Amino acid sequence: MIRVLDYGVGNVKALLNVLHSRGVQAERATCPEELRDAAGLVLPGVGAFDHAMQRLNASGLRSELERLVLEEKRPLLGICIGMHMLSQGSDEGIEPGLGWLEGRARRLDSGDAALRLPHMGWNELQVMQLDPLIGAKNRQRFYFLHSFHLDGIARNEIVAKTSYGIEFPSMVRKGTIWGVQFHPEKSHRSGEGLLLSFAREAGC
Repeated sequence: MIRVLDYGVGNVKALLNVLHSRGVQAERATCPEELRDAAGLVLPGVGAFDHAMQRLNASGLRSELERLVLEEKRPLLGICIGMHMLSQGSDEGIEPGLGWLEGRARRLDSGDAALRLPHMGWNELQVMQLDPLIGAKNRQRFYFLHSFHLDGIARNEIVAKTSYGIEFPSMVRKGTIWGVQFHPEKSHRSGEGLLLSFAREAGC
């Protein structure tokens, strides 16, 4: 079972639709009890960092999420703001992140006025290391929508980078914790393939 955390922030229905379309057993989780049967966990996120962290903290899900991920090592995939939440925090706000990754989210500032924010639309990945979720194929295209990016991530935890004026980590991994800057649920076949690979890594 894949559990998608539903704490009021993120494209939960879209993620479930993609997973169901590929035959993956997946349901939303709105309380700690619904997390316990999860072989894999998905932490979506859209909007502002502080709002997302506040909603997660208020949901009652955080303590059980931390136990499952940090102690039981159940695989987790953080998406967009959900990826930022894995870090120490964000320059977008003042709330601390989960702190599972070093570094923090910083504004995507290329210094090029022609490159508007948010970075929105399709862009390519430059794969930096082999990973079961993405393989080794460069130039895979995914859909992005963001104005901040993770910075200060350890080199050996960067799976792929993307360029938008500057290069930024678009996929990271630390043990059984993954984060992606793009939206796999909006990325058609590429995104479906990544979510299916995550489900397989979780044993689903």
